Amino acid sequence: MRTGARRLPVRPLRAKARRALWPVALLLAVAAAPAALAQEITGADYEEPTERYPHGALGDPVEHGALVVSLADGRRHRVRLDGTLVFEDTAPRLVDLDGDGAPEILTVESHRDKGARLAVWGLEDGSFTRLAATPFIGTRFRWLAPVGVADLDGDGRVEIAYVETPHLGKTLRIVRLEQGRLVPVAAEEGLTNHHFGAAAIEGGIATCAGRPTILTADAGWSRIIASTMKDGRLTRRDLGPYTGPDSFARIPGCH
Repeated sequence: MRTGARRLPVRPLRAKARRALWPVALLLAVAAAPAALAQEITGADYEEPTERYPHGALGDPVEHGALVVSLADGRRHRVRLDGTLVFEDTAPRLVDLDGDGAPEILTVESHRDKGARLAVWGLEDGSFTRLAATPFIGTRFRWLAPVGVADLDGDGRVEIAYVETPHLGKTLRIVRLEQGRLVPVAAEEGLTNHHFGAAAIEGGIATCAGRPTILTADAGWSRIIASTMKDGRLTRRDLGPYTGPDSFARIPGCH
């Protein structure tokens, strides 16, 4: 069973406070801190295995119908998807997407008729809910594979990188959580990070030559490609031959 959340480290945004408001802000922060900490998400797992969506992109027909979330105060929330949806994913990912210092949960959901979408779950007004999602790809058995999360362009906001249809269309897409929406930022065709039927997603985001770099393969799985972003545009360069999953761990200058 594919379970167990991965926490991805990102740098939280830090807002600048005006000096005149510091005393009030500090009092509010002290009063709110215990409640906020108690409700912080500390873990997540997929549960309730199901075969109602037998795509098999990850090697078997079993996906999951529920997301179970652990909070810092020991409570757990269980969210059950309706019968049209499953979590078609390797594991939920804990990552701070809105810059408040507390993590949200990044998932992949698939609809029985419309295929996959990227979805963000988190706490809103004390309730656990789906905060935002990309549109469904639009066709049954069409999937997407997350790459990673980082501030790709150095503007203090984090971006989410994923490959839409890594077995067919092979398009790298970048989105950002803004005001309750996952907003498209950039895209590049001819890149992939997953073999159909494999249990693991390859590549990721590394620091190469001092900047966040998206690591994927080219469409033919023959070369490792590094993609960087500036001003909403992706630039790619060839880093050498792809010879298997370990290729991504042996790139000079990347860590």
